[in-house]
Amino acid sequence: MNDEDRAELSPRQRKIIHIDMDAFYASVEQRDNPELRGKPVAVGGSRERGVVAAASYEAREFGVRSAMPSVTAKRQCPDLIFVKPRFEVYKAVSQQIREIFEEHTPVIEPLSLDEAYLDVTENLQNIPLARDVALAIRAKIKEVTGLNASAGISYNKFLAKLASDHRKPNGQYVITPEMGPAFVETLPVGKFHGIGPATSAKMNSLGLFTGLDMRNQSLEFMQANFGKAGSYYYWISRGVDDREVRANRIRKSVGAENTFSSDLTDFDALAAELHPLIDKVWRHCETKGSRGRTVTLKIKFNDFEMVTRSRSASVAISGRDEFARLAISLLKNEVPLPKPVRLLGVSLSSLLGDEENESQLDLPI
Repeated sequence: MNDEDRAELSPRQRKIIHIDMDAFYASVEQRDNPELRGKPVAVGGSRERGVVAAASYEAREFGVRSAMPSVTAKRQCPDLIFVKPRFEVYKAVSQQIREIFEEHTPVIEPLSLDEAYLDVTENLQNIPLARDVALAIRAKIKEVTGLNASAGISYNKFLAKLASDHRKPNGQYVITPEMGPAFVETLPVGKFHGIGPATSAKMNSLGLFTGLDMRNQSLEFMQANFGKAGSYYYWISRGVDDREVRANRIRKSVGAENTFSSDLTDFDALAAELHPLIDKVWRHCETKGSRGRTVTLKIKFNDFEMVTRSRSASVAISGRDEFARLAISLLKNEVPLPKPVRLLGVSLSSLLGDEENESQLDLPI
C-alpha cells in the first residue's frame, strides 16, 4: 500500500481533542493560596534530596522543570517557593474536569490527572466544530475550577497532542488534515511524542534530524533500525496515526518509589526500604482485584544514573510474599552495587483485572 492509499484509508474524519492542564499541581496551589500567585512555585520537596514534581510558569522561566533535583532548581531560581504536594486535592480537581469532559463525550482516554484525549467526532452537545467543543470545555474548566487548560485539535492523537503544546499556556490550536504532513516536516525528532533521548540520539546518528528526514526513509529502513516502533515512526512522519481514543484504558503497571534522605550502599538497608514499597503496590492490587506477572526494580544511583531490572512469572503472581521474593532477588542480583543508591522503586506490570489508566502511585518528593 502506498502513502496515498494509506492516507485515503486513514480515519481522518475523526475529531480528536487533547486537553492538557497548564502547570496543573502548581496552578492549584497558586489558586488556593493567593500569596503564591505570580511567584515561582515548585511542588515537591525542598530538602537537599527532594525532587520537583511540578513547576509554575514563573519558575519555568528560570529553567525549573519537573523531575529536577530541588537543589538544582533552587540554584537556578533562588526565590523559588517549595510547596508540599496535596494529591487528594489534585485528584478531586481532576474528577471535576473529568465530569466536564463527560458532558461532551463518553470517549475519554485519561493519560494522567491533568491530561486526556477526547474523541468528539460524535459529541453529546452536537457542536459541529471540534474547536468549538474545545473552547466550551476550556471555558467550563475555568468557570468551575478557576484553572487554565490548553487544547490541541486534530484528526489523530499524535497531532492533537502536538497541537496542544503549540499555544500553551491557556490556548488552543487546530491541525487540519491538509496541514498535518507539512506540520510534521520541520519538527525535530526529539519533539515527537514517543521518541526519547536515546532514540533521538540514534536517529541523529543515522542522519535523521526532522520529520522530513524520517519521511524520506523507507518503511524497511525504519523497521530495520527501530524494530516494531519503526513502523509507527514511519507513519507519524507522514501525519498518519490510526490509534483510537480508548475509553477504558487498561492500566499497564502500578509502582511506588522512594528517594532516601541519605545514600544507601548496604543490601540489608536497601531491602528494608524496599518492603514498604512492595506493601504499597500489593495493597493497591488487592484493593483493585488486579494481579500481574512482571516485577520491575528501579535503582537510581547518587550520580542520577538509573537502571531497571525485570523478571516475569509464567502466571500472575498470587501473593505478596511471592511478589516480595522476586523483587528482593532482583536487588540481590545487583550486589555488590557499583555506587551508592539514592532511590529505589518497584512496580508490577502485565496486569489483569484493573481498568484504570496507568499511573505511578507515588511521586519522588
